[in-house]
Amino acid sequence: MINALIIICAYLIGSIPSALWIGKIFYKTDIRKQGSGNLGTTNTFRVLGKKPGIAVLLIDIFKGTAAVLLPLLAVFSDSTVHPLILGIVAAAGHMFPIFASFRGGKAVATSAGIILGYNLPLFIVLLIVFIISLKTTKMVSLTSMIASTVAIIYVTINWIVTGEYALFILVAILASFIFYRHRENIIRIKNGTEPKIKGF
Repeated sequence: MINALIIICAYLIGSIPSALWIGKIFYKTDIRKQGSGNLGTTNTFRVLGKKPGIAVLLIDIFKGTAAVLLPLLAVFSDSTVHPLILGIVAAAGHMFPIFASFRGGKAVATSAGIILGYNLPLFIVLLIVFIISLKTTKMVSLTSMIASTVAIIYVTINWIVTGEYALFILVAILASFIFYRHRENIIRIKNGTEPKIKGF
């Protein structure tokens, strides 16, 4: 029972559509109907601006971290569900949120939050890679996929050195999510039509 409850909580946390709620409550705007239509950080920056974009980014990161840390709560102390499984469930919730008709974002920020809560060194490495790549390419989509690739390389080496396979499995699944959700972006990148950010 407790295992089912903690998994449900992880999904509900991931399902919080921060971009949708911030847009509707503070800007009377449904960002699903503007820009790319995606409920994520990039589209929030594009449609609503810098401040709401940062707010959505932080909330979506926190969702992943919160899900991974759920077992630390006293109410879930008897749970036997691995924290990384809760992270994957939260990422799925972000992509298919029950609070937004199962139409969500691409889980990049939430995936970052999962890694932040479970492996801080990897998070720092990916943050550096993300910033450098974004400054170079000016494309959030490409940068997200580059960071995912670096993450896979990191956890593969970590698995060989330490024998920890759980983190490898998590990153492999999250990277698969990210690449799948960016399949349209990949086509635009190949065609040279992928939008680039300005002022970064």
